[in-house]
Amino acid sequence: DMAGPIAQMTRHNQAREPVPYVTLSQHEKCEEAAYEERWYPAGKWACVTKGEPMYEQSISMSFMKLMRYICKENSVGCYLGMTVPVLNEIHLTKEGTELEREVVTAYYLPGEFQQNPPVPTDPEIHITERAPLWVITRVFYGMTTEETILREISLFWELLGSTDTVLRETCIVAAYENPSIPQRRNEIWFICRA
Repeated sequence: DMAGPIAQMTRHNQAREPVPYVTLSQHEKCEEAAYEERWYPAGKWACVTKGEPMYEQSISMSFMKLMRYICKENSVGCYLGMTVPVLNEIHLTKEGTELEREVVTAYYLPGEFQQNPPVPTDPEIHITERAPLWVITRVFYGMTTEETILREISLFWELLGSTDTVLRETCIVAAYENPSIPQRRNEIWFICRA
């Protein structure tokens, strides 16, 4: 059922439009890029919310819905084009030791559709105008299970030290490659307080 969209994505793979942003600063530890501060302007995103028992299930189900929307199931009936990264907004429990079930997966609409987004045929996909985002971000590679995400979040907190400049309960996992790629590039984004 996903063979068509996946073949289409593969055909169009070379053209992936980056979500626009401005790098505000880069911080290094021991000669390697530790983290980066970025500002993302406001924009329109197609979003799906899922709360499956496992994080990976939620994001893969949401990603498949978004793929269908990108590939054909939209009011213009054609391929919209891929943008990267796809964002997965997560919320941590009060103790910060687990992820809440509900994950919002968001796809940034390509530049040509920002003014007039094609309407999804799937009622679970919502087009939203997201406010500008100021984030501190750090790269990691591999699968994104709840366990690996919690580990990366904890490593990032350690790296930053005690700070009140970022939200503690909400994070974003930014995915740059298809969820089926084992060593895919991801980032953890901490959202800065305005």
